[in-house]
Amino acid sequence: MTQEELDALMGGDVDLDALEEETVEAEDSPKPVEDELPDSPDQLDESIPDDIAAKKWGPPATDENKVVHQLDDVTKESEEKASEIFDIIEGISNDLMEKEELLLSVVEVLTSNVSMFQTLSEKFPDVAAFKTQLAQNETAQESAQQVVEMLQVSGDSIMNVMDIMQYQDIHRQKIERVINVMRALSKYMNSLFDSKVDDSQRVSSAKHIVGDATSDVASTEDIEALLEQFGK
Repeated sequence: MTQEELDALMGGDVDLDALEEETVEAEDSPKPVEDELPDSPDQLDESIPDDIAAKKWGPPATDENKVVHQLDDVTKESEEKASEIFDIIEGISNDLMEKEELLLSVVEVLTSNVSMFQTLSEKFPDVAAFKTQLAQNETAQESAQQVVEMLQVSGDSIMNVMDIMQYQDIHRQKIERVINVMRALSKYMNSLFDSKVDDSQRVSSAKHIVGDATSDVASTEDIEALLEQFGK
C-alpha cells in the first residue's frame, strides 16, 4: 500500500471491508512460479524445472553450460581428432609412396621389354609376334606411367591436406587464448567483489526502500497494527 492509500484510509475514504476482500483475493490468487523461487540459485532443489529457474538466474552452472569447460572440451576433442586424421593421412601417404615404388619397378621392366622387342622387330621384320609384343608392351608402359603420375599427384594432394590441417592447431591456440583471457577476467572480477565479511554474517536485504517503484509497501498485518495504534 502506498502513502496516498494510507492517507485515504486514515481520512475514512476507503471501505475497509472492500479492502479486506481485495486483500484476501490477492492472497488466494496463485503466484507465478518465478515469484516463489529462492533468493539464491544455490538454494534450488530438483523439483524446480530448469527452464523456470533459467528465467531468473539464467542457465544452471552445469558442465553443459560452463563456457570455459565447454571450450576446454572443444580444444581437447579437436586436438585428439586432428591427431587421428593426421595418422590416417600419413598412412595413406605411405601406401601411395609404396605403390609408386612398386609401379616404377614395373615401368622399368616394361621399358626394357619395349627396347628388346624394338631390336627384335628391326632384326626380324617378318616375325609378326615381335611387333605384336612391342605394341602391347608400349601400351602397358604408357598405362603404368599414367598410374605413376596419378599416384604422384595424389601424394602432393595429401601433403596439401596436411598443410591445411596445420590451421587446426592455430585455431586451437586461438581458442586457448580466449580461454586464458576469460579466466583472467573471472579471477579479476572475483578479486574485485571479494570481501572479508562472510555472506552468512550479513543482514538480510530490505524488502522495500523509500523510492522503490512498487505497491508492496505495507502488508495487511502492518495496516491492522497501525490502525490499532491509532485506536489507542
